[in-house]
Amino acid sequence: MRHAVLMLLSAFIVALSTFQSAFAADPNLVIDRIRKSGELRVPVMIGEEPGYIRDRNTGAWSGFYVDWANDIANLLGVKVVPVETTWGNLAADFQANKIDIAFGLNPNPKRGLVVDYLSVPLFTDAWAIVTKPGFAKKTWAELNDPSVRIVVQKGGTMQVVAEALTPKANIIVVEDRPLGLMELQANRADAMILAVFDAIDVSKAINGQIVLPSPMLLNPATIGVRREEGNEGYENWLTNWVNQQRALGLAQGKLRKAFEARGIDLSVLPAEFNF
Repeated sequence: MRHAVLMLLSAFIVALSTFQSAFAADPNLVIDRIRKSGELRVPVMIGEEPGYIRDRNTGAWSGFYVDWANDIANLLGVKVVPVETTWGNLAADFQANKIDIAFGLNPNPKRGLVVDYLSVPLFTDAWAIVTKPGFAKKTWAELNDPSVRIVVQKGGTMQVVAEALTPKANIIVVEDRPLGLMELQANRADAMILAVFDAIDVSKAINGQIVLPSPMLLNPATIGVRREEGNEGYENWLTNWVNQQRALGLAQGKLRKAFEARGIDLSVLPAEFNF
């Protein structure tokens, strides 16, 4: 009797496993859905040049993030559909199924509850500050002072960095980069934390200086997609794309070309930094 029960239980487990496998999500579900829709919904942001550049006359979007999006869309046989948002709203946009992909993300455990990050970076950034000329503080320890006013963008990784390394400073939180620049220009802030590539562009706009506070914090920038069943094939395909971009120098070349086109001198980057 016991043997018969064990046989029956084993048969049930095998049948259940087969049933579950039959109804497991197709790993290509997401990538097939995108191709069928004919659209790749991509976040775009005001004031985030040269990654996102909006033509004031036509409303058309360009920039190196948009270039990468177009490259991926062309390979998938779809068109890019821009979705205007902010860094702080990306997780909510993914959760609401408003976007299919986002570039230049810094892995964040909280955001990772709804976003899947590729395990390989598209490029490597570093955290910097933009200040008015003459600002003398060069280390995170020196910046961690109540007399220092540091502006950061709300919900971005730069806010996490500021709160972790400079909790004693006067941290000013703003919605977007242009508002942060206004704080600097109006002398309501001493420094703004930005990724170094953004800092280079901003410093030129306000005739400021760039400091990579020591110790230098490297900042892997990768691709994020919505966490959902059936996205394994999409993630794997994107990982292959990123690996090719890195191995052939395509990602680094695009970044260099984008900054040179805006008249930005990358020689200001320290010799030990390699993106």
